Amino acid sequence: MITSGLVTLVLLAFWTSVPVGCANMIPPEGGPRDTTAPVFINATPRDSTINFTGDRIVFDFDEDLDDPREPRNNIIFTPSFENEPIVTTKGKAVTVNFKEAKLEPNTTYVINFGNAIVDITEGNPADNFVYTFSTGPYLDSLEISGKVLLAENSAIDTTLNVILYKDLSDSAILKKGPQYVTRLDRSGNFRFHNLPNDTFAIYAVGGGGRRYLPSQLFAFSDTTIIAGQADSLVLYASREATATAPVSRNVGGPKIPASDKRLRFTPGTTAQQELLDDFILSFPVPLRNFDSTKMHLATDSIFNAENFTAAVDSTRKEIRIKTEWKEGASYHLVLEKDFATDTAGRQLLKTDTLSFVTKKRADYGSLSLRFKNLDKFRHPVLQFVQNNQVVRSVPLQGNVFSETLVIPGEFTLRIFEDLNENGKWDPGQFFDKKRQPESVHSISRTFTIKANWDNEFDIVL
Repeated sequence: MITSGLVTLVLLAFWTSVPVGCANMIPPEGGPRDTTAPVFINATPRDSTINFTGDRIVFDFDEDLDDPREPRNNIIFTPSFENEPIVTTKGKAVTVNFKEAKLEPNTTYVINFGNAIVDITEGNPADNFVYTFSTGPYLDSLEISGKVLLAENSAIDTTLNVILYKDLSDSAILKKGPQYVTRLDRSGNFRFHNLPNDTFAIYAVGGGGRRYLPSQLFAFSDTTIIAGQADSLVLYASREATATAPVSRNVGGPKIPASDKRLRFTPGTTAQQELLDDFILSFPVPLRNFDSTKMHLATDSIFNAENFTAAVDSTRKEIRIKTEWKEGASYHLVLEKDFATDTAGRQLLKTDTLSFVTKKRADYGSLSLRFKNLDKFRHPVLQFVQNNQVVRSVPLQGNVFSETLVIPGEFTLRIFEDLNENGKWDPGQFFDKKRQPESVHSISRTFTIKANWDNEFDIVL
């Protein structure tokens, strides 16, 4: 039998014989988070290699790598390949395997990895890692650079790609991929490096794509571009207007319960009517019949009759009532039982009266805008913008724009050249007409209209 004292001696002998270094085999918990991007060590063959004849390139980094992040979206090969190269990672190495039987002779290739190369621990990317090689005796060194803006508001959309075609025919962007692709930076700038001495058609396409799609942003140059001779090109992107397919309509309108016999509508105003706006009645079901003589507009408690006009729109789902509204007045719109009948045969069950009041002139501010250098625009149209939406467009007839009744609030301004004088901004159209989008100038300040105030601003364009 082993005594307790003997057990103690045995345990002491065991622990004193364990090597101290064994403690280092257990990694400590926690610790600082890895925030360092993978660091490039070397490439085989080296960067800027000439007379390249191989079928693969291997890149070594200083830490283990994860699978390439979204290689089809992140990695750009220029010129493009008919068979996209395969990019794989193993340990600390990235390998690019070319699937072409033979690369193009005397051609400079550029591989832009974007954010595809990431470490395996935290996914830190090696941002915009670029590698260049040539199958000829030298590296092409010409460039094309510029900027892409959204034509409608001069904003930047970094999802746009800029593409170059050696095929100068318009149909090329429909039938084949581009030879050269590059991304926009955060400021909307682009730059093509290592181009050959050649002439290109240049475009910008939205949605991260590389082909023309009618639904995406698109920009084009009116002229072809020679490499090395364009360093400040500006392209204006817009979504081209497309014909709207006809919509099949249910003549009888939406299905309604058989028991629902009352004509349904929604008034545009339930509280205060704007002095400059029409009073609107909206109907969920198109109207079959409408008789404006069975509508009556009156003011005050004694129902003084007011002159007005009422008309139904082309969809027959909206009636607009126009009159010179009196400020701060009580109005009553009397609708006789059979003033309207919808396509489901419904009418009012009895005469109905809608009551509302109009705003006062003191609820509005007056506005005076004085423009300098307006004469540099052809057929200028002023746009009022709120929440990045155009709320009103007004053709300018001179250097001063004035209005006495303006709804208070904050807005920005744009001016565009209305070349076809149709009163609205028109996007570009590449095929057939080769028409650039109408030029828009955004005024980089916010204007605040105060109620019951003379709001005056000087604007230098």
